[in-house]
Amino acid sequence: MASAFSATKFSHLFPVYSTPARSHYKTPPFDPLKSSASFIGSTRSLRFHKLNQANPHRKSAVVAVSDVVKEKDVKSGTNLLITKEEGLELYEDMVLGRAFEDMCAQMYYRGKMFGFVHLYNGQEAVSTGFIKLLRQDDYAVSTYRDHVHALSKGVPARAVMSELFGKTTGCCRGQGGSMHMFSKERNLLGGFAFIGEGIPVATGAAFSSKYRREVLKEANSDQVTVAFFGDGTCNNGQFFECLNMAALWKLPIVFVVENNLWAIGMSHLRATSDPEIWKKGPAFGMPGVHVDGMDVLKVREVAKEAIGRARRGEGPTLVECETYRFRGHSLADPDELRDPAEKAHYTARDPITALKKYIIEKSLASETELKAIEKKIDELVEDSVEFADESPLPPRSQLLENVFADPKGFGIGPDGRYRCEDPKFTEGTAQV
Repeated sequence: MASAFSATKFSHLFPVYSTPARSHYKTPPFDPLKSSASFIGSTRSLRFHKLNQANPHRKSAVVAVSDVVKEKDVKSGTNLLITKEEGLELYEDMVLGRAFEDMCAQMYYRGKMFGFVHLYNGQEAVSTGFIKLLRQDDYAVSTYRDHVHALSKGVPARAVMSELFGKTTGCCRGQGGSMHMFSKERNLLGGFAFIGEGIPVATGAAFSSKYRREVLKEANSDQVTVAFFGDGTCNNGQFFECLNMAALWKLPIVFVVENNLWAIGMSHLRATSDPEIWKKGPAFGMPGVHVDGMDVLKVREVAKEAIGRARRGEGPTLVECETYRFRGHSLADPDELRDPAEKAHYTARDPITALKKYIIEKSLASETELKAIEKKIDELVEDSVEFADESPLPPRSQLLENVFADPKGFGIGPDGRYRCEDPKFTEGTAQV
């Protein structure tokens, strides 16, 4: 099988785990000097599992997979993993995500945004690595850390920033805010505030693609759904229920775990009986893959295979991307609970810096070209802020729209008019 997941089958009856010993799993406090690898998610431990097709009730052995990037180099006979155009696209998308989030922090502290705002700094390789391989009609489902997913999916920066400002020009007309990004045009299905909330929606979207193709005979219905969620979600019921359904029905979906190692202040290593989330895929008969989520090129290679499998009708894949958030859980989090040495260790592995270094070392682009992209992004982000600031606030009559199935919001009053249009109904909400 000529793919990033090719491997030789073992003859063992039981799984053989060749993952390097991880002593810090038993001693959660981080010590970069004692770590057996430079990164917990080193691709030395990348694994691919699949169900034994000859006997579907018996699991095949765990099959070791070499570093997917190195494997591609050998097969292609070149040391280039991406073209210049691909490299510049990836770099621009990641720089946009970082610059946008940095600006969000400024605007939040200036009082332009309200509520909780969760930033994505440090995790850009995951969003870019997956979403830039999707088509516009493919579906993406996000979490409350969703701004960058929206940008990667093609939602304009103006629309995302305006939504954060709570303005009518936002992608949800100012009613979604930071945690509920949505775009019908780009098939971004949310933005969900509760962990695990988006996985059933993503599973439903994948089911609809399969149903339209196989039952309604719509030949062009080969959309793939990518569901993003964090490590904490993998201990919730929706995660297990949806993995079961997706595997049972061979749905075209990729479950992407953005394992940034922390909840608000709880280490993933302390919160889960087995920290290696990718192992849960094979339990449901689907491939489980573990990849360095700080390297966009490695994420991209795994994403290509997983998305390709889904589109070919081969079913779902669980991908664990081990990454790290550079800021606190939200902008309201002082981030005093994580070890400074741990933060410094992962900051030194900045995915944008790593991609920039690769592009320059491989002569894909010059420093001048990359600086031109950075300047373009700075101007784009500044424009999005100016646009959002000048945009109007939603009218009071919009207050209860999209709350109930009635598109106008709260039904029709005795006089035949929509209640949300009655000034007295929303009296006292002008300053909300």
